[in-house]
Amino acid sequence: MTDEPLADFGFERVPRRQKAQRVRGVFDSVADRYDVMNDLMSAGLHRLWKRFTLDLASLHSGQRALDVAGGTGDLAAGLARQVGSGGLVVLADINAAMLSHGRDRLTDAGLVDNVRYVQADAERLPFADDSFHCVTIGFGLRNVTDKQAALASMRRVLKPGGQLLVLEFSHPVPAIAPLYDAYSFRVLPWLGKLVAGDAASYRYLAESIRMHPDQQELLSMMRQAGLEDCRYHNLSGGIVAVHRGYKY
Repeated sequence: MTDEPLADFGFERVPRRQKAQRVRGVFDSVADRYDVMNDLMSAGLHRLWKRFTLDLASLHSGQRALDVAGGTGDLAAGLARQVGSGGLVVLADINAAMLSHGRDRLTDAGLVDNVRYVQADAERLPFADDSFHCVTIGFGLRNVTDKQAALASMRRVLKPGGQLLVLEFSHPVPAIAPLYDAYSFRVLPWLGKLVAGDAASYRYLAESIRMHPDQQELLSMMRQAGLEDCRYHNLSGGIVAVHRGYKY
């Protein structure tokens, strides 16, 4: 028996200090096929969810944005186009393999001069207070060990008047929940095995979604982190939600 604090890793409870390493292993495994799998498992809907998030960001030329757990760079690319050549976007991710893929994709898209890359932990962002007009995190918060610390860290680096946008899988309305559960636990691992050669990582994905706070709980956590005017938008029947809050 041990008194070491535990954390959720999908449905499994693991020592808290091990979770980040376990999550890193998941994304090291799927990095090469991550974008293909996103298109397959969401039937392309992830592009619409990200477009909605970018519309909410609505940044101006010359502003600064941070994309946390930015992975292969979909949100960062959109933010970079919004801020233009006079602005700056930082793509941050704790996983080196995902960050490398993001850099390659954005470079291939011609987004070079106004994007920087930082390997960083969402719970301890290495940026000064009041640095960014907008912070985004897309499908990354559920993988963070201490979500409350990450929310506080993201709020800290926002400029006064800046907003945090959290795009994440959430809890669907009851009418579609049984079908969604069947898809998540049967189809997703099968797709992961077929396309990425890794069923276990996509089983973890389905489990991590179920362990993530629901819409109202995440709203409360954002308020606890000091964010104001917090609200959320359900997308696709609540399968995904975008939470937003401001720093004043």
